[in-house]
Amino acid sequence: MRLPESLRPQLKKPLGLLMQDSSVTKSSISDKIPKGALVITVGDATTEKMLSFGLTPSLQIVDALEKRNKRDLPAGTTETVLTCTNPAAEITEESISVIRKALSMTFPVRIIVNGEEDLLVLPVAVYAPDNSVILYGQPNEGLVLVHMTEEVRNRAKSIMNSMS
Repeated sequence: MRLPESLRPQLKKPLGLLMQDSSVTKSSISDKIPKGALVITVGDATTEKMLSFGLTPSLQIVDALEKRNKRDLPAGTTETVLTCTNPAAEITEESISVIRKALSMTFPVRIIVNGEEDLLVLPVAVYAPDNSVILYGQPNEGLVLVHMTEEVRNRAKSIMNSMS
């Protein structure tokens, strides 16, 4: 699935609560994550920040890039590492399949994406269970914290269905 230009403005609107970088602390994040929630991070900087807070995300989706610049993968121990290919501005069937597989495994799981992971927030929102919290970066703005709801799931499905 390719992202058409016409959908880009929709993706600039966060799927959840946008927290300015300056207000992202261990306690401000921990306070917003319900006990027992499945925590999913999409993005290297977001994953690294959660790990630095001592919070190990159940599912981590990273690509060793930040704003298209190469970077080291976030340090951290994961039980399982999966890989997939996902070019920029696309969501591949392979990446959807790997996300679905990862969500059924013993956590923590890390998916290393060959390409770009940004749009993978959408299939994560479609397939993550209701007790999930998704964290991802909003470029030059901050961190988005999404509590999975049917409304979020439907919005993600709608965007994906609009992609060709």
